[in-house]
Order: sequence, then structure tokens, then C-alpha cells
Amino acid sequence: MKHTTKKLHHISEKNSIMGSSTSLFLTLNTILLFSSLVASQPILEKLYQCISLNSDLSIPFSTAFFAPDNASFNSILQSSAQNLRYLLPSVPKPQLIFTPLTENHVQAAVICAKELDIQFRVRSGGHDYEGLSYMSEMEQPFIVVDLSKLRSIAVDIQDNSAWVQAGATNGELYYRISQKSKTHAFPAGLCPSLGIGGHITGGAYGTLMRKYGLGADNVIDARIVDASGRILERDSMGEDLFWAIRGGGGASFGVILAWKVRLVPVPATVTVFTIPKTLEQNATKILYKWQLVAENIDEDLFIRVIIQAIDAAKKGERTIQTAYNAMFIGRTERLLQVMDESFPELGLTRKDCTEMSWIQSVLYIAGYPKNTPPEVLLQGKSLFKNYFKAKSDFIREPIPETGLEGLWKRILEEDSPLIIWNPYGGMMSKISESEIPFPHRKGVLFMIQYLTLWNDEKPESEAKHMDWIRMLYNYMASYASMFPREAYVNYRDLDLGVNKNCTSFITSISWGSKYFKNNFIRLLKVKTKVDPDNLFRHEQSIPTLPLMNQRTGKIMIH
Repeated sequence: MKHTTKKLHHISEKNSIMGSSTSLFLTLNTILLFSSLVASQPILEKLYQCISLNSDLSIPFSTAFFAPDNASFNSILQSSAQNLRYLLPSVPKPQLIFTPLTENHVQAAVICAKELDIQFRVRSGGHDYEGLSYMSEMEQPFIVVDLSKLRSIAVDIQDNSAWVQAGATNGELYYRISQKSKTHAFPAGLCPSLGIGGHITGGAYGTLMRKYGLGADNVIDARIVDASGRILERDSMGEDLFWAIRGGGGASFGVILAWKVRLVPVPATVTVFTIPKTLEQNATKILYKWQLVAENIDEDLFIRVIIQAIDAAKKGERTIQTAYNAMFIGRTERLLQVMDESFPELGLTRKDCTEMSWIQSVLYIAGYPKNTPPEVLLQGKSLFKNYFKAKSDFIREPIPETGLEGLWKRILEEDSPLIIWNPYGGMMSKISESEIPFPHRKGVLFMIQYLTLWNDEKPESEAKHMDWIRMLYNYMASYASMFPREAYVNYRDLDLGVNKNCTSFITSISWGSKYFKNNFIRLLKVKTKVDPDNLFRHEQSIPTLPLMNQRTGKIMIH
């Protein structure tokens, strides 16, 4: 194993040499303590005993296991949960939260969950849009394995790489890179509080995607606990499994422990801007032109469009604002040339542009106030916690102005809508649809994320906003990609379909084809090979195939 990999094991190795009698004494003591606290919950007692006996190091009960009657349970459950809908009292809660301190503890958790037939969820950053990393409506009881204490990062500038554990956030990785070099970066998400473990399993896009592709396109190795409880790296897991975990969705094939990622070059100075345009400022025509140029504009330029309803100049009225939020890999002078040639309609001027370092641009795009120190990225705190519902679309043909006007009408009917258009093209068009499971490549002009947000837990509020976003999604059907209508797996949407009681793979095609297109069949085969008992499962996990011809590799349907 390389030296950088070894750095990730410092937690496991520290204090690992101890007398066997001392270790046994500690283990027995903690088992007795746990037994007294959960005498009425024998399955949890068995789980704790099993994890302790399968761990190389004793686990301090009070800092690693949290049952619902523990004073810290709610704060830990809520600590990284992004969607408040899944923290409501009516939503099933885990019977236990386990926070492993070492990779071996994760191994033990997998081995014991399988041995005791306990359903478990794995959480790295808590950003799953449908709460699938910390809630389950499929099976009860269940536990959560929270990886938040596994967050070591080892940056190797000479090798242009970094090993990062699954519990670390994007922001932490970006910060650690910036401390070693001002001209290196990693092309992952725009939100710094995303847990890197789950984020990359869905693709991971950001401001550098048109230049360098997705985060998942830039993974060169990984460490994973498989269904047998083994820790595997790329060489030992094989190329099929390594392919599947880079974009095939989280928590279907194993527990990601760490990624080895490729760092990419950036200049010491990049340029950012945000230009708002309302309907009164010709927003419709400008956005139509953006659709024509977004895919083909210089690959160093990422311009997303944030669409919201705002108060109009006339009291009591609302209008649509489209905000062009951009990052350019270069200086203002060349950016102005690119915009003058490709998108003069936006009217970008020198005074609209701000030059800064790449790490400062991370803060800018994430919405932090000016002059916020980059150390804030180490806090791993989300700026976005709401009751919300989201959906996604991929657009392959420009939406006509009449279609945009219909969209404006519907946005103005909602209290707090948020629509984000992210440009494609550049490197995204050069990578094959089958290179990794993420298939949305050549021909995609842009991706749309639809969000509706509200701030109370009333059932009638949720029903109202859910009805609105489903209506909007139906309206957009004629403008979206077709056969299938593509969707982004990291914007998880249970409206597309769910696994119920070991649903057959036939029914899973309804959502699997939208997320993965033709790659879904290969994902099914990999799943069946590496996790035939479907240990790693959730409402939209990749299911196993019922029967496969071992000689031909073809699916057999009876």
C-alpha cells in the first residue's frame, strides 16, 4: 500500500498495541454497561457485543453508540440531516446510531448486521435528498452507521492526488488542497458541506465539470467494505465493482471508506461574477440565448442560472429573477473576450468581475459573504436546512420562449421555489456514457434542479408544496429528455419508484433507467455478483437479479 494510503490509518494504528488482558477487560466492561442499558432491546445488545468482539480496538460505548434514550441521540441524528421532512416525529427513527472510530469498526458493523439480519443505513454527509442515509420506511428496526468520525485527508501534491475518508466534506478536502497548493483543485460539488463518501457515488458535479468532468471521473482508487466484511481497494475489488461505485448511487455495493482522487490544475487567479436579470430586463430572451451557448461556450467557463420569484418594483407584485452565477478558470481580460464572442446579450462588464483564488471561488459559489475566511470550510456546516422536495431533468433541446413563459407562470404560483440550471458540454461531452455509471453526457445542454422549500411541519404545507412541484414536473415533461426522461441520482426522487419488500428488478427499471440509462443493466449484474444477498439495500438501491446464466452472463426471466 502506498504511503499516502497509510496516512489514513493513523486513527486505527494509534494506541493499537495494548495488552490482551487490558483489551479484554475493557471490552467486557463496555458489554456489561451496554447490557444494563438495553436489557429490553436484546437485538441491540447482541449487535453491540458482536461489533465489540469483531473489532481490533475496544469501542468506548459512550462516544460511539447512541440509542433513542441517549441525551445525544437527537443532536447526532440531526447533525448533518439536510431535509427536515425526514426528522418529523412521524418518520421512523433508527434504533441505534453507531459512529465508528476506525475502518475496522465499519467492517465489524457490516459483519454483525449481516449475521444478525439487521437493516442498516450508512451516512457520510446527510445530504441524501430523500433522507435515505438516516431513515427507512422499508424495514424496521434499523440502525445508522454514521461515518462522521472518519474524515482524514492526505494530500500528495507531487503525485497530484489525495486520499480522503468518507466522513470528510467537500469543503474540508478543498481547504486541505488549498493549504498545500494554490494551483491544484478537485472537480466536485458546489456545496462544501457535502459528505465526500456519498457525493462521489452519484457523480459529483461542480464549477470545474466542463473542464475536467465529474468528481467520479477523477477517482483513481477507493477503499470499500464489501458484503463479506472485507476491506478492498481497486486491485482487489476488480474493475466491475470499481466502475459501479463511481456514479452508480450510494449504499448499493458496500460501504465507501475512502477515495483516492486525482487533483487537477487551476491558475492562481480565477474570475467570478453574478448578474441578475428580471423579466423587466429581458430575462426570457437572454435565457433562451443562454441555452444556445451554454454547451458550446469555452470549457473554462461555468455559468449556471439560479431562477427565483422575487418582489417586483411595483408593490404587491412579484417577478422572475434569473441570476447568472459563474466561475471562469482564468483572468477577467480573457473572460470578457469569451463573453463578447459567445454571449454578449448578458452585458458582462469589467466591474461585474472579481478575481480571486480558486479556494475563494468555492466560498463565493457556495454563497458565503465576502471576505469569509476559508477556514469556515472546516466546520462542515450546511447553509441549507429546510423542509424541501426536489426533482431533476436533463435538457437536450432548447426550451422555446413560450415554454419559458409557461414556466414563469408556474413559478409565480409557488411561495419559495428555486430552480437551478447547470450547463453541460466541454469535457462532459467527451466522456462516454458508459465510462462510469453516470450516463448524462454528449447531447445534454444543461441539467435542471427543481426545488420547493417551506418552513413548517404542517402536513397541509407539505401536501401543497409537493403538489406544486409534481405539477411543475409534469409541465416540463414535453421539454425534457425522453425515453428515458433522465434524472440525477444525487437528486434522489422517490416519486420515480421505490423498492418494496425485495421488489423485482423489473419494477426498478422505472427509476433505474432514468438515473443510469443503459448502464443500469450492468449495475444489476455487478450487484448480483458482489452482494447476492442484497445486504446493502434501501428504497432505491440497485436490486439483485433473480437468475443469471453463469455461462453466458445473460439475464434469465421466467
